[in-house]
Amino acid sequence: MNIPSPSAAMVGLAVALGIGLLVGIERERRKGDGDRRAAAGLRTFAIVALAGAVAQLLPIAALVPIGGALVAALAAVSHWKSRSQDPGMTTEIALFATYLIGVLCVVEPALGAACGAGLALLLAARSRLHRFATELLSEQELHDGVLLAALALIALPLIPSRPIEMLGGIDPRPLAAMVLLIMAIQAAGQAAVRWLGVRGGLLGSGFASGFVSSTATVASFGNRAREQPLHTGLLAGGAALSAVATWVLALAMTTTLSPQAGVALLPVALAGAAGAAAVGMLPLMSHPPSTVAPTVPASTRSALHPREALAVALALGLVALLVGTAQRHFGNAGLQVSIALAALVDAHAPVASLASLHAAGTLTTDHFVRGVLVAVGTNTLTRCGVALAAGGRMYALRVAAALAASLACACAAAIWFGA
Repeated sequence: MNIPSPSAAMVGLAVALGIGLLVGIERERRKGDGDRRAAAGLRTFAIVALAGAVAQLLPIAALVPIGGALVAALAAVSHWKSRSQDPGMTTEIALFATYLIGVLCVVEPALGAACGAGLALLLAARSRLHRFATELLSEQELHDGVLLAALALIALPLIPSRPIEMLGGIDPRPLAAMVLLIMAIQAAGQAAVRWLGVRGGLLGSGFASGFVSSTATVASFGNRAREQPLHTGLLAGGAALSAVATWVLALAMTTTLSPQAGVALLPVALAGAAGAAAVGMLPLMSHPPSTVAPTVPASTRSALHPREALAVALALGLVALLVGTAQRHFGNAGLQVSIALAALVDAHAPVASLASLHAAGTLTTDHFVRGVLVAVGTNTLTRCGVALAAGGRMYALRVAAALAASLACACAAAIWFGA
């Protein structure tokens, strides 16, 4: 057993005492008083944390597990004799965890301090966590979250991680991670619509829908603008926020596939998102709060759409194949043309293809940023045409103003940062 130096031992003991006091203060405030007073409080937690640190410091074999068994036994007896009406075991489990953190404070003081602070924060957030689990989170949202966690922790690691030349050098695991990212944003967007209410829901639905398809969002809001002409400005503002989502998702996808390209795209994406948000929020800011906005019905269906996610993955793969082939046979000119053609339908797939080419080392950073601007610019023309067809002239003008401001800000940022 390695015995730490006196200075290191003092640091470990001090950190353990601090953690014991921090967690103990939180438990002291909840232990109650009188006949229903809980057993463990400030002093108990401080002593247990110090006991864990001392057990780790003393050169006695098996002292740490013996101390842990003793603390666990005392916690079990305390729970059995408890007269509290609360059947939970939080304090007892926290007492044992505090002992283990005290041990850790001697081995790794910084990690022990972080674990202790996290434990105290978790205990202090009891009411908020209970409210989130029982009131804010619906049964369907819980199901969606568990499914996403299973896909991320079970399915994703099983996908092979090696570049595929036919897909322009794209790695299937980041591709699957992007699909999971889109599904997670879908679930978060639906929850935000329900939590934020009508006006916030309009903003949230426009923003969240843009992660799936900004073009479809513009068309959907345009149809509603024809049905509710008095709310054309509000709906146009909500549709404009889908352009913010386009830039955010483009940045997320790029960073996943090529972190270096993500750094280069960061100022361009932020400028484009800021331009769309500034112009899109104007009608929403000018409307008085008393104005009744169009309703956003709460959906009881799952926000996750596996078929759409698979379609996104297929589209990304096909566009990557198209873009990679065009660059190999026709150079950068063919690359830009293929990007523009692919972006007529959707801007996300061309951006992913460009990022994969950059990660493979076949595309320079400057050409990558220019390709992204070509993709977003071409898709902007498509969205403007869809806005005119779906929502009419006034709706189209307002949406086009936001999209043009977004593209102009992005181009200005690209020029300023030398792309």
